[in-house]
Amino acid sequence: MTRDKINGRRLVGLFLLGMLLFNFPLLYLFNRPMLALGIPVLYLYLFTAWSLIIFLILMISRSKLDAPFPDHE
Repeated sequence: MTRDKINGRRLVGLFLLGMLLFNFPLLYLFNRPMLALGIPVLYLYLFTAWSLIIFLILMISRSKLDAPFPDHE
């Protein structure tokens, strides 16, 4: 399997993680009238999850494409 295919699979998995993080059950858990660090908990969760997704996309896209990788098929 080539590095491009692995990165593609990682990005699909990251998309699915994003779908899970921004879906109803988890959003409902954080939709409380409370403040954390002076910020509503839902907003803090949304921006933290969004930042995490962006960081993971950055890490996947910057992985070494020309690094030796064993071909197991």
